[in-house]
Amino acid sequence: MTNRPFLSAAPRGLRPLTVMVLAALWVASIGNLALWRGLAALPELGNARGLLFGLAFALMIGAVHVALSALFAWRWTLKPMLTVVLLAAAAGAYFMLSYGVVIERTMMVNVLLTDSREARELMSWRMLGALLLLGVLPVALLWRARITWPTLGRQARNNLFTVVAGLAVAVAAMGLSFQDLSATMRNHTQLRYLINPLNSFYAIAILGQQPIQRNGAAVLPLGEDAHVAPRPAGARPPLVLLVVGETARSDHFGLNGYARDTTPELAARGVVSLRNAWSCGTNTAASVPCMFSPLGRVAFNERQDNTEGLADVLQHAGYAVLWLDNQAGGCKGVCDRVPTVDDQALQTPGLCDAEGECLDEVMLNGLDERIAQLPFDRRARGVVVFMHQMGSHGPAYYKRSPRAFKKFEPECTTNALQQCSREQVVNAYDNTIVYTDHVLASDIDWLKAHEANWAPALMYLSDHGESLGENNLYLHGLPYRFAPDVQKHIPWIFWLSPQFQQQSGITQACLGKLRDEKVSQDDYFHTVLGLLGVATRVYQPARDMGVMCRAAG
Repeated sequence: MTNRPFLSAAPRGLRPLTVMVLAALWVASIGNLALWRGLAALPELGNARGLLFGLAFALMIGAVHVALSALFAWRWTLKPMLTVVLLAAAAGAYFMLSYGVVIERTMMVNVLLTDSREARELMSWRMLGALLLLGVLPVALLWRARITWPTLGRQARNNLFTVVAGLAVAVAAMGLSFQDLSATMRNHTQLRYLINPLNSFYAIAILGQQPIQRNGAAVLPLGEDAHVAPRPAGARPPLVLLVVGETARSDHFGLNGYARDTTPELAARGVVSLRNAWSCGTNTAASVPCMFSPLGRVAFNERQDNTEGLADVLQHAGYAVLWLDNQAGGCKGVCDRVPTVDDQALQTPGLCDAEGECLDEVMLNGLDERIAQLPFDRRARGVVVFMHQMGSHGPAYYKRSPRAFKKFEPECTTNALQQCSREQVVNAYDNTIVYTDHVLASDIDWLKAHEANWAPALMYLSDHGESLGENNLYLHGLPYRFAPDVQKHIPWIFWLSPQFQQQSGITQACLGKLRDEKVSQDDYFHTVLGLLGVATRVYQPARDMGVMCRAAG
């Protein structure tokens, strides 16, 4: 019998270049559906020239991926590296397509600071299916593929050639479409953050150069000279609740002209609502540290060092300061040096679920006892309580309001917002505002019950806003410069007791004159210091909204 060795020979495997090209094709096409959707929505590209530009752009992305992959094209590194790329592309594609977000440094900060409870709320069967199809399936095929490797020297030459060839193709594709590419990237800068998964890797690299915390080795002191002038005889110490809201947008407050009456209880208590207030950022990690700083948004983002913040300065001034946190994500560092009660310590039957999440009413529970535990000499000067709400945190809006406050139905009862109609999403969100209205009204009633011994006041503002499906955008966290206004336009509410108005010289009637004036979280630090009569070198009267009222008085 004639020997036929080819029948028993092992089948020839794929060349490394073939594997890299196939992975790049997958990433440049399916993995970048959000980018292609964004480009297709641009009217200037809705023609044959736009199609050619899209093809050239896809070729450029694929060629860059091949060139970068070639740097890792070795026997023990190629498959692990491509696994990371494919899974990152799958996750990025899902979130960009589902929520309309882009991925850059700000969004990466959100990801890194997301706690387990918030992460669970993003999970859904839709997400699992998408990740299995877009990520796990191609990764499984990758690991099943047999790759035939040449000698080490030959592979080194092949890798060098692939890098050069990939970059050459990318440059050629860029040259063919340079006019359209430059115009598109200049006029629609958000599109560059849709290039997947290069956007994620670039964001991580930038985050390494510009970490979440500047000079994290130390927090520099701030306002150590802070002090409060002695009160005149008969004056009562202030008792102030500073409520930090979560994900509330100004245009969904009935007080601010919303068609739905979402804030009836606050309206009945005669609060002042500023209708033209704006946030420092589009996520908690950006907004809260910024508003607690004296710097303002621009200077805060350019700072070189971390410093103490508003809570520390009030404590330096001699006030009894307490932070209550109803979020597992915490205070983003602004409460680290003052007495704090976290969400675990707030657990109360009937107000908290089995997973440990509590309704915002829980922060009033036992508050008198918590204040009584603060140092007596500080309480004699005054008490400032910060309340960090769960508020309207998404995407599981339906969890943020109890049954009695679900005024608008049907509401979306899943965290996969895309499965609900926009009406259902808005209903669920508006119910959170109705509940926030009740919580703030309850806070005011609690303060009123203490008027005999204190001069009470309340200030509420949200950390940022929220997108509810407008232009297929959901949630928040887009880069500030091109985030829609609904992610930055926030509610800001004052309630001052008659005694507080008399002692501070700031009246609600006067604050009401600022109702439509543009204000921002840049003013928060200095306005709080002004309300509480704190003198310090870091206080800037020009950013204190109460200055006008004291002058008028």
